[in-house]
Amino acid sequence: MERCDRLAGIFTMMSVAGGTGSGVGTYITQCLRDMYPQSFIFNQLTWPYGAGEVTVQNYNSVLTLSHLYQLSDAILVHENDTVHKICSRLMNIKHISINDVNKVIAHQLGSVLQPAYTADSSGHYCRNPIGELLSSVVCHPEYKLLSLCNIPQMSSTSLAYSAFNWPGLLKHLRQMLIASARMEEGIDWTVSVPSAVASGGESGTNSRQKCFNVSIANLLILRGKDVSTAQTDGFKDAGLYVPWFTTENSFSTWNSPVPFNGYEKSATLVSNSQSLLKPLDNIVRKAWDMFASRAYLHQYTKFGISEEDFLDSFTALEQIISSYTHL
Repeated sequence: MERCDRLAGIFTMMSVAGGTGSGVGTYITQCLRDMYPQSFIFNQLTWPYGAGEVTVQNYNSVLTLSHLYQLSDAILVHENDTVHKICSRLMNIKHISINDVNKVIAHQLGSVLQPAYTADSSGHYCRNPIGELLSSVVCHPEYKLLSLCNIPQMSSTSLAYSAFNWPGLLKHLRQMLIASARMEEGIDWTVSVPSAVASGGESGTNSRQKCFNVSIANLLILRGKDVSTAQTDGFKDAGLYVPWFTTENSFSTWNSPVPFNGYEKSATLVSNSQSLLKPLDNIVRKAWDMFASRAYLHQYTKFGISEEDFLDSFTALEQIISSYTHL
């Protein structure tokens, strides 16, 4: 970093299930924050399979996330269960390996971090993608959790016989946002945006009961042929966003005419919304159940992590859950 002419930010990638990724990754992030207090720190986290990878993965996840939330400027989450489904259902991979999972995550991250034009880049590719991204979607220090959707994603065999248009891609991506879907397959098309008139009445209540996903801010990144013709007005609907933040500041667009990774047209949405509430709540609930029965606590206390440390972490995450729930 000392050789950088300009340090735009720091991007780290880590898992939260095991001790190495979660413990060492959090420690490194803390060291980086101490050394570079004014720099952006952007963490990418891979959440464990719900069925379980490590016996104490929920403990590790709770401890890691609660500490990173204080250190990081934003946390982008990939769920192993979701990525596994993309490999199986969209990529048609029969025997899924860690390499296959990593390729999907790398593809999604590349679709965000590859050079693109932004509203402030004045005809030149953005020179500070991390800073631009964080300023676009992280408008409040209490809301730092980001999710990512990317379409299309398919096997190379299927891609050779497929054609895409911007209206179709953006229609699907918008509904994925509204219904909190992680991939094109299985989108719930019955979920709709509450109207301004009905938002406080019965219709609005029913829409919320149908799992409408409230957003704080969204960043749409378009890449490929005829990108200038893409109409993004559907993402500017004020009903998608919290009422305390203006729509003009809630939605941003990047674009590039260069196709990405073999796709003639592709769209990526980075969202700060309620979409991670369910997986986060599941992790906290499972960890709390274990903690209540004092399961495996000795493996932590012998290394100096007290029960009070656990309680502080639970409190921090429950506050995050509460904040996102009441958007």
